[in-house]
Amino acid sequence: MSSAETKPSPKASKPKATILCIDDEEPGRTLRKLLLESVGYDVLTAASGREGLQLFQSHTINAVIVDYWMADMNGLAVAKELRRLNRKTPIIVLSAYVPILDEAIGLADLWVRKGEVGPEYLLAKVKELLEERRQN
Repeated sequence: MSSAETKPSPKASKPKATILCIDDEEPGRTLRKLLLESVGYDVLTAASGREGLQLFQSHTINAVIVDYWMADMNGLAVAKELRRLNRKTPIIVLSAYVPILDEAIGLADLWVRKGEVGPEYLLAKVKELLEERRQN
C-alpha cells in the first residue's frame, strides 16, 4: 500500500443504524427523517402502521419511532406487533396529547410528548437506546 492510500477506518466499515419512522402526518415524518439523517442514520418512513410493519419485516431496522395517534392503527398496536416480531428492537412512541399509558409499559422503550423536548433530546435517546441494544 502506498503512502497515498489509507486503510478504511473501522467506523467506516461499520454499518449505519437504520431507523424506521412511522407517522400518518407527512410533516412530522419528513422532519424526523431529516433530523436523523443529519447525524448519519439511514431512515425509512411509513405513512401508516401497516406500511411500517411491512417495512419492518422486509428491512433490517435498528430502532423505531412511531406516532401514537394514527388513523389505521395507533402507535401502541404497532408497538405490540413490533415486539411480537422482534423483542429487542428499541421503540419510541411519540404523543402530542397523552401521557404514558399503563398499556404502554413493556411495549415502548420510551414515551415522548411532542413539543416538550427538543430534537437534541430525541437524538440523544435514539443513540442511547441503540447503544444499550448493542451491549445486550
